[in-house]
Amino acid sequence: MITHTSYGVEPWVLRESELHLGLLPQSESVFALANGHIGWRGNLDEGEPHGLPGSYLGGVYETHPLPYAEAGYGYPESGQTVINVTNGKIVRLLVDDEPFDLRYGRLRSHERVLDLRTGLLTRTCEWTSPAGSTVRVRSTRLVSFTQRAIAAVAYEVEPVDSRIRVVVQSELVANEQLPGRDGDPRAAIALQAPLEPEEHFAEGGRLRLVHRTRRSGLRVAAAADHTVTGPERTSVSSESSDDLARLTVTSVLEPGSALRLEKLVSYGWSGNRSLPALRDQADAALAAARHSGWRELADEQRAYLDDFWARADVEVDGDEEIQQAVRFALFHVLQAGARAEQRAIPAKGLTGSGYDGHAFWDTETFVLPLLTYTSPGAVAEALRWRQSTLPAARERAVQLGLRGAAFPWRTIAGSEGSAYWPAGTAAFHVNADIADAVVRYTAATGDTRFERDTGVELLTETARLWRSLGHHDPQGRFHIDGVTGPDEYSAVADDNTYTNLMARANLLAAADAVERHPRRAAELGVDEEESAAWRDAADAMHIPYNHELGVHEQHAGFTRYQRWDFTSTRPDQYPLMLHFPYFDIYRKQVVKQADLVLALYKCSPFFDEEHKARNFAYYEPLTVRDSSLSACCQAVIAAETGHPGLAYDYLVEAALMDLEDLEHNTRDGLHIASLAGTWTALVAGFGGLRHHGDTLEFAPRLPERLSRLAFSLEVLGRRLRVEIGQDAATYTLAAGEPLEIRHHREPLTVDADKPHSLPIPEQRPRPAPDQPPHRRPNSRG
Repeated sequence: MITHTSYGVEPWVLRESELHLGLLPQSESVFALANGHIGWRGNLDEGEPHGLPGSYLGGVYETHPLPYAEAGYGYPESGQTVINVTNGKIVRLLVDDEPFDLRYGRLRSHERVLDLRTGLLTRTCEWTSPAGSTVRVRSTRLVSFTQRAIAAVAYEVEPVDSRIRVVVQSELVANEQLPGRDGDPRAAIALQAPLEPEEHFAEGGRLRLVHRTRRSGLRVAAAADHTVTGPERTSVSSESSDDLARLTVTSVLEPGSALRLEKLVSYGWSGNRSLPALRDQADAALAAARHSGWRELADEQRAYLDDFWARADVEVDGDEEIQQAVRFALFHVLQAGARAEQRAIPAKGLTGSGYDGHAFWDTETFVLPLLTYTSPGAVAEALRWRQSTLPAARERAVQLGLRGAAFPWRTIAGSEGSAYWPAGTAAFHVNADIADAVVRYTAATGDTRFERDTGVELLTETARLWRSLGHHDPQGRFHIDGVTGPDEYSAVADDNTYTNLMARANLLAAADAVERHPRRAAELGVDEEESAAWRDAADAMHIPYNHELGVHEQHAGFTRYQRWDFTSTRPDQYPLMLHFPYFDIYRKQVVKQADLVLALYKCSPFFDEEHKARNFAYYEPLTVRDSSLSACCQAVIAAETGHPGLAYDYLVEAALMDLEDLEHNTRDGLHIASLAGTWTALVAGFGGLRHHGDTLEFAPRLPERLSRLAFSLEVLGRRLRVEIGQDAATYTLAAGEPLEIRHHREPLTVDADKPHSLPIPEQRPRPAPDQPPHRRPNSRG
């Protein structure tokens, strides 16, 4: 999108200087506002035209049956789909009886600006109606980080050259009509009219609607209050019905005068609270917002983001598009998780209904690492949500004949929501991904209370799963058979290397944690025999290796499979899953998304330098990147193994996934994990960040295109600033006690006395690896 002439490249804003209806669905995603609890897509204020209407609440969903051609034991019986809740964004305008609709009349100018520092979405336009009346409309929208139940709109209209009569209608609308599905299975299931009305109210400037979902039984309340400023004789009335509450403002505007409406909207939901209780909750949140007022809400938003950018900003010199893209990414990842507070962080955040609004393993693997070092409180809340879903995970494990907990591959509420059984049943690596997030958060924060209250239980139940899922062979090696790793083009395979290495780390972390917290371990029924069995399994974990090729296998036997016929695969036949049967894909050497390469990054200490280089060279020609999760991992390992130009190209792909709509589905919502991967490619790729145990290590090197990279990390109560040039890296302790780190394996103590600048050693050059035909990243060298 930013390559379109109507989108500019600026360091702190995303600006759209003209409205193009063909880009409307994508723009609604990139201009979405959210806080992790509320999500408003960037729809036009008047509601139409639109691509996909979208107002979401974290954790609010509807259930639906999962169809199967044949029944099977252990298949999930129902799925969960995020729903479009009551829309509080809408402000309609009539000018001399003509609806303000940009498809009619003449649009003289139109600009929208998402300011990443203020968190405000502003819109300014001039429009001439079919009857010849010209108006200027300004609107500003926010979803509050500080008052998580609140979103707000300020809307102002003024005549340009003549007296006009205007009617402004501010609405709460439930059960909006949604567009039908297309043929892409990644798109959401559009459940029509999922909300049953329970109460409607309108009095003065106050509106309220209360509904209940038909199947999942969740109650949703939305309330609004208004402040209207305009000429004398401006009149206000209100009305409500089952699915609509409306405030109508009527006025006559002379040139030089204006009508301004400030709209505060509150949301609340619950699966347990009564209608009166939820009504009072929404009204109370609205009362607090009224007390603050529009200006204070905007000031609070700016202050919140000032604090965030002080600890999270990434500065990039040498590529203006990447500078804009990484800040865009950081802002949207923050919006996805800042106030989720024990709810899932979905793959699309709250920017669209793609993937049915589900959370996957990529939350823990890609999103939480960024938040761990920039907004650690959000990580603790996300992992507490996982802990809250343990009853469902334990039940799923029992159903599968296993011990411990089997966390779902995709979910909203905690139960498995996938009808694709090779993932929904066999993608057990999500357990280890959760454990990895627990270990990283604890190491980065030193939060022993979290580890005791939440971490130990998550580590224990995931370790129990691995011990019961795997087995020792006669030679004593521990195997985990019949699983699906991160690469969904290889399913139900034995000894997936990523899964086994992550499970190994999970088992050891669990054994260490129960030793540190013996009382908590006793509460969970862990004894010395069980923790010793975890260590035995970890020590004996089998990692498949092809000695003839000198590479690790993605799973046992993978390297003997026939290679995919890439030369006969046309460019329009990607993604493969939409053009070829899974049966054929499963039995070939072809990789949808980084799997073994992801293991090289996540389990870095297991591999030496030569194995990393050989493994990357082997798997690079097989990886087609039919997933947005791949490019950032490939960027990290390309940078580590001596391919900085290739790493840079993969960084660009991850960073521009949505801004350039590379997968042609940004209309369904943003790719939050790929956005987080922009940070990963920069900080772990070119910054060389690795954090394993107590070791915080950097191996910085920049590609030729970049002259400078700077970022900060929150670690153990300190704020470490890292600034990297072509020849040297500087480490500065911005706050806290001295910190032990490593620079290219050399120990360094960073204290507050002075910055520490160290030279960057030259990197050994290696032959450039190949990529599959038609799947090379676009070069930006």
